[in-house]
Amino acid sequence: MRLTLADVAVARGGVPVLSGVSFALNPGEAMILRGPNGAGKTTLLRTVAGLQPALSGSIDGATDAVAYAGHADGLKAMLSVAENLSFWARVYGRSDIAGGLDAYALGPLRDRLAGTLSAGQKRRAGLARLLVTGRPIWILDEPTVSLDSHAVTLFAAAVRAHLAQGGMALLATHIDLGLDARVCDISSWASLPDDLLGASDEAFL
Repeated sequence: MRLTLADVAVARGGVPVLSGVSFALNPGEAMILRGPNGAGKTTLLRTVAGLQPALSGSIDGATDAVAYAGHADGLKAMLSVAENLSFWARVYGRSDIAGGLDAYALGPLRDRLAGTLSAGQKRRAGLARLLVTGRPIWILDEPTVSLDSHAVTLFAAAVRAHLAQGGMALLATHIDLGLDARVCDISSWASLPDDLLGASDEAFL
């Protein structure tokens, strides 16, 4: 399995922002997207994840293979960390949450209600969802937001382990994670008018 984009165009709020997006990810590979705020990174990631349609072009390999982590942590406040991870595991037809708890040092927090966690703890629990899905393609939008330096190290280790097992990762981040990954500036695919370039993707999450 590989993830392939061929001449993909995407829009935000009905306005084309990227066109001609073409690349492929093979098992064990990662790509980091870079570009100015509002350039379309979130829009592209959401399109690859199947959360919105592409204007044109084709995306192959993503169906039933993607796990997406956007700006929201995807946690139910009145469920414990373990209950939240178990919920997401069941969504993907799985039951084991030990890998997610261990990767992000969540063992001591497993019985804490998600609503009582700090922002960084919530982010760790949200990222741990990826590990319980069993999905080979991780789509990550600014995954290190709210993480301290130790948690960033845990995240980078989780991604490296995923790649070592044949997984793939497509992520937008300005943080140097020390990953062996291709770095792509999406500005080369920009089709957004200059006067709208500063508009944020945030409204379309």
